[in-house]
Amino acid sequence: MSTINVHPRPGGHHRPGWRPLAGLRRALIIREALAGVTLLAIAVPLNIGYAQIAGLPPTAGLYALVLPAFAYALVVSSRQVVASPDAAAAALVASSIGGLAVAGGSGYATMALAQAIICGVLLVAAAVFKLGFLANFLSKPILIGFVGGLALDIMVSQLAKMLGIPLKSGEEFLGKLSQLSAGLGKTNPWSLLIAVASVAILLLGRRIAQVVPWALVVLIFTTVLVVTAGLETSGVAVLGPVDAGPPVLTWPVLDLAGWLVLVPSAIALTLVTMAEGLLVARSYGEKNGYPTSPNRDLLAFGAANIAAGASGSFTVGSSTSRTAAMDQAGSRTQLPTLVAAAGTLLLLLFGTALLEHIPSPAIGAVVAVAILPLLGIREFRVLWRQDQFEFIVGAVCFLATLLIGAIPGILIAFVLALVNLAKRAATPAVDVLAAEGDPLAAVVRIAPPGTATAPGVLLIRVAAPLFFANSSAVAETIRDHIEAIVDPLVRYLVLDLEAVTDVDVTAAETFISLQHWLNERHITLSFSRARPGLEDRMRALGIITDEAVYPTNRAALDAAAER
Repeated sequence: MSTINVHPRPGGHHRPGWRPLAGLRRALIIREALAGVTLLAIAVPLNIGYAQIAGLPPTAGLYALVLPAFAYALVVSSRQVVASPDAAAAALVASSIGGLAVAGGSGYATMALAQAIICGVLLVAAAVFKLGFLANFLSKPILIGFVGGLALDIMVSQLAKMLGIPLKSGEEFLGKLSQLSAGLGKTNPWSLLIAVASVAILLLGRRIAQVVPWALVVLIFTTVLVVTAGLETSGVAVLGPVDAGPPVLTWPVLDLAGWLVLVPSAIALTLVTMAEGLLVARSYGEKNGYPTSPNRDLLAFGAANIAAGASGSFTVGSSTSRTAAMDQAGSRTQLPTLVAAAGTLLLLLFGTALLEHIPSPAIGAVVAVAILPLLGIREFRVLWRQDQFEFIVGAVCFLATLLIGAIPGILIAFVLALVNLAKRAATPAVDVLAAEGDPLAAVVRIAPPGTATAPGVLLIRVAAPLFFANSSAVAETIRDHIEAIVDPLVRYLVLDLEAVTDVDVTAAETFISLQHWLNERHITLSFSRARPGLEDRMRALGIITDEAVYPTNRAALDAAAER
């Protein structure tokens, strides 16, 4: 429960005053602290796995839970969204930097730090200039396809890890798949046994008790098994030594060309973080009745990424799975993030030796189960039922991301977004309205196809701004409506402009041509319900000259009847 009872407007676009740990009350401290322990148990194994996906040491994943988490929790407006590296971000880091440097090398790690800093600067700039609307260009089908493609690429890597099959770093999806297939005959039986047992515990445990941190249970159980049975000598790979100590402030040193080559991938990471982060923040704010500020959330993500780049970590985004876990645990503040940060710091100071013998197949199983929902199988089925064009958009984005790469995938995603936008804008509703029997009633009801508003009169409503992409289609539809009426012929055309918010030069030329066509057929044109300022613009563009403009549709029909 929060300290204030706020019911946000649709969309959650409140502008709450800045207050760290909003919603926290003394009575909730114990519950929130326990939720933080749960978050720590979930985040540690996942972040180790995501760091490996990104081609970075385990400490890079753990460092993301310390300074970036503090920076984020003290700035963000959302009371529940958890910021952390996730599978999509890790895969993007690996795919974008893998072709520029060797994974595991110092140059690779330096580029990962620089990428996070660029991402942070872009997010801060987006907050300052209120550019959150750019995230709207990544529609749901595009996000499903993009994240799903990254998730399947990750899944192949984790399957190899679970089977004990080494893969070359920097390989694309098809290369990984080929290596995995070729190495199936060399599967380590102990690795396979550990992986199968881990997956079974994770899936069955979730059904038995969701509040139990099963990922931590799996890692403890399998580590004990590996140590007591000496399975490392049987070929089971383990995490290996993990550097002890807290994160140290640093700064990546690259030449200008090195920074510039990272900008495209940082833009991609920024857009995905904006789209997912703002969507998750808004949905939980609306669900639990507290205000959120998109620009402050962008600022928080920016601060977290700059902190990540300056403390040895990599790009941070919103974690949907961990946010959902905190919601189920009853958390309604950012205190769990701070508790998890403190716990991770203690682990780095005193407990890294406990991580050394964690078996890689178990880490692979934890990550594989965590990213299963990201494959988007259920979402694609829903898209197919709802809108097959949207399904195609998502599928193309999925295949492009998987087969061509993450950066080309997101570029294709933007092209698809523009195509989708143009497709919808190019075919607006152009309806003939029906006159009611009551002479005082408003004329707003759509008439049946092929009928006139009144004998010899058509009143047509255009439900969109008129611009270069749709003006020809609108004019053609108006002609079709007129030619469909033959008894009696149309002599008066009234255009209802209530839903027309703007007109551009191309649309003006199209409508002037339409007026010539109307004049040749002796059809009188008039307008009704023009929005404030629109009539002046249409006169300036030459669409309205001596045509009448009526305040209501009823007045336009009465005038036509008199004439």
